Amino acid sequence: MTNSSQKQDIARQWPLIAGLGALALIRPIMSMLGLSEQIGQPTASITATIIISLVWIAIVVVLRVKQPVVTLLLAGVAYGVFAIVLSAIASPILSGQLQGPLTNPFAIVSVLLTNAVWGFLAGITASVVMRVRQR
Repeated sequence: MTNSSQKQDIARQWPLIAGLGALALIRPIMSMLGLSEQIGQPTASITATIIISLVWIAIVVVLRVKQPVVTLLLAGVAYGVFAIVLSAIASPILSGQLQGPLTNPFAIVSVLLTNAVWGFLAGITASVVMRVRQR
């Protein structure tokens, strides 16, 4: 596959990438609604992360995405961007002041890198599952 066709494949995947990133917003929304505290931390966050990861992997496998690692890495980055924006909008409403990653540039980098790694690991897992299914 040429570099140009790889870029075209990823360009066609942007709606999927954005949708997967938005799906992961379940985690911060659970926290904002107090559901994570009711369930108990860190159990709620870990369980939500595992479920989101399994859904991401299942979707990529079922759709037979050509570049699962890149797609899910970008989904992780998209989630990071969405979470930063959500925090910037919701924190002044909920607490009366801006809180979260936008108050610290290092936190922005940390959020994006952490979620890129999450997506990368989910992508590797999806890639392995796809290879096993092809046999």
